[in-house]
Amino acid sequence: MTPDKDWNVVFEYSRAQAIADGVLVDVTEQAKQIGFKIHTVITGTIFHRYIEPPAGLDGSFGQSVTGRLHDVLTLALFAARRAVNTDRVTFKVDFLMAPGRKETIEAIAHIGPGDNYEPCLTIMLAEDD
Repeated sequence: MTPDKDWNVVFEYSRAQAIADGVLVDVTEQAKQIGFKIHTVITGTIFHRYIEPPAGLDGSFGQSVTGRLHDVLTLALFAARRAVNTDRVTFKVDFLMAPGRKETIEAIAHIGPGDNYEPCLTIMLAEDD
């Protein structure tokens, strides 16, 4: 990011650094297949806690990273299409966490500036904001 001469920057953590560190997971290619046209990331919290199927949910339960990510991105797209005059929307996603047990999360899709002030989408939990 470009330093602002009116501010004394104490610490800066770029989007690229967050992706390299695994704090954010780049899902731009998968998001393009759903219909998004901008750089898209999902927080590591959602990815590792929910997108990656928990142990014990093997293929016989129809759970995969690809399928779970597709569900999140599709629901984010539906929510974004309903949004008017806002840079963020919330949407709910159900995840199978164990045979017979699901968990519903409320996710946030936020469009904001990237490292070079280009529009970028971040999908996160409220605790990640």
